[in-house]
Amino acid sequence: MILQSQTARASAHRTSKVVTALIALLFVFSISRSAQSQTYKVIYNFTGNGSDGATPYGGPTLDRAGNVYGTTYLGGSDGSGSVYRLSPHGSSWTYTSLYSFKGGADGAAPAFGSLVLAGRKALLGTTESGGFFGTAFAICNCPGREIELHSFGTGTDGAQPMGGLVLDAAGNYYGTTNLGGTFGNGTVFGGKRSGSKWTQAVLYNFTGGNDAVNPVAGVSLDAAGNIYGTTSFGGAYSGGTIYQLTRSGSHWTESILYNFQGLDDGQNPVGGVVLDKAGNLYGTTFDGGVNGGGTVYQLSLKGGTWTFTVLYSFTGSYGGPYNKLTLDANGDIYGFTNGDGANGLGSVFKLTPGKGGWTFTDLHDFAGGDDGASPYGSVAVDASGNVFGTAAVGGTSNQGLVFEITP
Repeated sequence: MILQSQTARASAHRTSKVVTALIALLFVFSISRSAQSQTYKVIYNFTGNGSDGATPYGGPTLDRAGNVYGTTYLGGSDGSGSVYRLSPHGSSWTYTSLYSFKGGADGAAPAFGSLVLAGRKALLGTTESGGFFGTAFAICNCPGREIELHSFGTGTDGAQPMGGLVLDAAGNYYGTTNLGGTFGNGTVFGGKRSGSKWTQAVLYNFTGGNDAVNPVAGVSLDAAGNIYGTTSFGGAYSGGTIYQLTRSGSHWTESILYNFQGLDDGQNPVGGVVLDKAGNLYGTTFDGGVNGGGTVYQLSLKGGTWTFTVLYSFTGSYGGPYNKLTLDANGDIYGFTNGDGANGLGSVFKLTPGKGGWTFTDLHDFAGGDDGASPYGSVAVDASGNVFGTAAVGGTSNQGLVFEITP
C-alpha cells in the first residue's frame, strides 16, 4: 500500500521519546484501560467466491433500518472488488451483493473510504483504480446498477482517489486524490449535480514543499462548508499535516492548521479528521507518539488560534489507527488500530470524555484466524452503541470479515 511503501521515509523523521512529555500527558489526561466486557461477533465471512467480495479495506455504513453497507477491495464476479449489503433478520444477517466492479470504465478496487448514503436509494464512493486512474461512482441500493460520476487521471484532475466521498446539505460531493493534479501531489475535488449529470472540478492542488502532499484520507465538512483533511506526509517537518480549505466565491484557500513533528504528537496522520458539534477536530496518527504506536488527538479553535492536544498514545511500532474516527451522540470516540493491540494484529477502542479527562476502553484485540486481523476501515456505531467494522484478513476463508461488538 502507499503508506507501507514509504516506511523508510517516515522512519527517517522519528525522534526519541522524552519522559517529560509522558508526565505532562498523564497530568492533563486521566486515561485508564478498562476491562473488556463487550461481546465480539463475526456477522459475515467473505469467501471471494462467485460474486462474494474479499479483502474489505473500507469500513461499514449504516442506514436507519439497521442495514450495513460496504465495499471490498478484491473479489466480486470479476475480482475487482464489490459493494455489499448485510440486512438483519433476528440474530442472523442476510448478505446481498449489490455490485461487482468489472475493472474497466466502472472502476476497480474501492479502497479505504466508507460509502456515503445519498437519500434512500444511492450509495456513493470511490475506486482506487479502473477508469483512467480511479473513479467516483454511485450505486443504486438494488443489485446490479452503477453510475460512473467521474473518471480520474485525464489532464490535471487528479488520480487514485482512495478516501471515499462526503456530501454537503445540497448533495454535492467532496473527496481527495492521492496523486495527480497540477503538481502531481494530489488534489481536493468537488462534484456538483445538475439534473441527472454531475460536474466535477479540482478545488485545490497540493504544491509540495512545506505544503501538504498526497492525501490518502477523505475530507470532512463543517457547518459553514469549510473542508478539513490530513495528509500522511508533507508539511514543515515532513511528518504530515492537518489542512483547511475555505471558500470565497468560486475560489478556495488552503491553510495548514498543524504540522506533525514526529515527537509526542505523532506522525503520518493517514486517517483524516472528524468534527464534533462545537467544531473541534479529532484524528489519529499511524505512527509516533510517546509510546510509539500512534496517537489520538484533538485540534480546537480557541481565541483565533488552533490548539493541538494528544488524547491518547498507543503502544506499538508503526501500526496505529489508519482511518477516520467515529463520534457518537454522547461525544464518545471510537476507532481502531491496524497493528497494535495485545496480539499486534489490531484492536478496536473507545475514548469517553469526562471531567477528569478521557477514559480509554479496549473493546477488542484481534487474534487472527477466524477472529480476523488488520482492520483498515472506520467503524460505524448505531444508536444502541453497537459497533460494526471490518477486518481485511482472517475469517473462515481468510478473505476478511464484518464484525459487530455489542456493549
